[in-house]
Amino acid sequence: MQPLTQATALIAALIALAHAAERGRPRVGPGPVPAHALGASAAPASSALASACPEGTLPDQGVCIPVPQGAAGGAELTAAENAHRDRSGAWRFYEQIPRRPERPGDYRRYRWPVPPLPGQNLVVSGYDLDRPDVQQRRGAHIKAVGHGGLDLGQRRGAEVRLVNLEHQTADAEVLFVGEVFGNSVVTRHSVREGDRLREYVIVYGHLEGAAPGLSRGMNVREGALLGFVGDSGSPGDVHLHFEVRRVRDGINVASLAPGELTKNARTVACDPRNVMPLAAE
Repeated sequence: MQPLTQATALIAALIALAHAAERGRPRVGPGPVPAHALGASAAPASSALASACPEGTLPDQGVCIPVPQGAAGGAELTAAENAHRDRSGAWRFYEQIPRRPERPGDYRRYRWPVPPLPGQNLVVSGYDLDRPDVQQRRGAHIKAVGHGGLDLGQRRGAEVRLVNLEHQTADAEVLFVGEVFGNSVVTRHSVREGDRLREYVIVYGHLEGAAPGLSRGMNVREGALLGFVGDSGSPGDVHLHFEVRRVRDGINVASLAPGELTKNARTVACDPRNVMPLAAE
């Protein structure tokens, strides 16, 4: 064998040995595993991340996020399809998250941003996007068919205060202050749901006005003043519109225009009884 041929063969053999050693060596760094090394039976990336996240954290958008130690996560909520006819008679198809059967149906069993008045029917109009078309809200003075939130009756000027969602992992954030349903405030909440973190937004609508000094980007804790009950956008109909929506995967809700916050393609209407805390007995 010629010297050049012998050298080439020796180099090839050394490279093959190096590759074999690398395949047998355990990984010690946090870097991603090459796709060719996973094999056909490998677990999905999300499952791999979940198993790799240290105790006290959960995977969220590809990174491990700290969550409170000992906190129990809520059930994974499943969206369902439904449809109704709009005011023009055209069918509108959408997804919504119906009340879980184990959650109480009575709205008075829960805590809300405004307390009920004595002897008052607290919920003037409830969540009905899960009902058949003929049972959904309609009226000559109502702009939209169906109701993805609650209309909570209260006196004009009553304080609207933040209530944390069940399994919420941190302070809420003020996402928007301005026009959605009349004068509105929108908050963003991170909730431990199943084995992951999910984002929810809450719309507080028809306010007389927002709380003084409240602005986008502020962190707000349980009991924080958000605004005052009014009838902006619904003249003569004083109430608080309270709407809970789950942000769809892959949506950066902070980048949405106000008019997109309640669009089905961006967020999914959720029966508030799924995530609101129960009132003390």
